[in-house]
Amino acid sequence: MSENDNMQEYPTEIHDYLAAFEKSLGSVDEMLKTMMSVSRNELLQKLDPLEQAKLDLVSVYTLNSMFWVYLATQGINPKEHPVKQELERVRTYMNKVKEITDKKKASKLDKGAASRFVKNALWEPNAENEHTSRTPTKGKKRQ
Repeated sequence: MSENDNMQEYPTEIHDYLAAFEKSLGSVDEMLKTMMSVSRNELLQKLDPLEQAKLDLVSVYTLNSMFWVYLATQGINPKEHPVKQELERVRTYMNKVKEITDKKKASKLDKGAASRFVKNALWEPNAENEHTSRTPTKGKKRQ
């Protein structure tokens, strides 16, 4: 069949959508081939526990999403199917992992360095007081 014959099988308004869908399927196929080329055990050994959790969650979410699409193509409303609750459950765990990742990335305060910075920024001794004291004393008159 030529492309013109295929065009007559569905409305022309959705041609661009179908072309984009076909391109997306190709991308998914390439990604799956890449992931399937390495054994799961090898892949998990190279990852730290947090990365392993991310991989597992993405895998489960992807499978459930594909099942959601399958249900929709079969005329079943996926919003009324238990797959919806499963997707929400996985999304909750994905958010928890994201929080953990964000906490790891957050900068930590070095209290000692911060106090030295503040102390040095607030008061600088002049040359004659440098030998006696590092901090000014209240109530005493300077001579």
